[in-house]
Amino acid sequence: MQVPGCQLAFIGGSSSLSIEVPESLGLDYVQVLEKGLIFSTPYGLSPEFKLINIQGEQDERKVLSCRMHGWRSGVSRADASRQVFWVLQQAGVKRVLAEGGVGAINHLLKPRDVIIPHDYMDFSLRKDVGLEERYLLVMREALCGVMRKHLLELLEKSWRFRVFDRGVYVNTDGRHFESPAEVALFKMAGGDIVGQSICPEVYLAREIGACFAGLYLVVNYAEGIVSPWEHEELSEIFYGESLTLARTVFEFFRTLPPGRECNCAELRKETLLKEVYK
Repeated sequence: MQVPGCQLAFIGGSSSLSIEVPESLGLDYVQVLEKGLIFSTPYGLSPEFKLINIQGEQDERKVLSCRMHGWRSGVSRADASRQVFWVLQQAGVKRVLAEGGVGAINHLLKPRDVIIPHDYMDFSLRKDVGLEERYLLVMREALCGVMRKHLLELLEKSWRFRVFDRGVYVNTDGRHFESPAEVALFKMAGGDIVGQSICPEVYLAREIGACFAGLYLVVNYAEGIVSPWEHEELSEIFYGESLTLARTVFEFFRTLPPGRECNCAELRKETLLKEVYK
């Protein structure tokens, strides 16, 4: 199956897993063109994608979307990420928005806060996940400032809880949660939130030449922060806030200004290492 051309992509995470996106949202400017799209990639069969059409303020826009970062039983998270971004590369995607649930390391944060991080720290073991060895990836301004600014403007209007336009996301491997000692280390290092999905996505987005931004819903305190989290509250947040968050995602795509007035494309360089092997 040929990957359809598309410049926008949405990678759904745990914050929208409880609903069908976009079918559950009731948005008259959004139409699902195709669903159940599975592509053969060099890393195995891809997760299912949807091709979505959005009637924007000035034009129609197509979005490729997959659920839960492409994670499936029996597929490593590294391969799932490669499958997703290989598809996005073939489609010609230039802007990627992701979402997910995170734990609060910064004790000033509260459940239901939304963070639009400006930076990250990678404590996972998946740092070598890539599609090819052609580029040197400069991870300065890893999260697109233009996309982040637009997200903030929308969330300040639609989100009834607090929104923060800066924060450091600490990425771990999972699937377990982190220990109190690990969280204490992350806090000393300057982390604000902890989760399992911003890496390797942020690397792969830069590798395919795409802007990347994320919005992350605080669903619990990390271990050892403020108070022990409760499974019931976690479930209530996931199920209670998913519609508002997902509607904001599609309003973001609908109103996103055309063009890329950012530095993201300039931070992917041809690697110099190839000279060594000549």
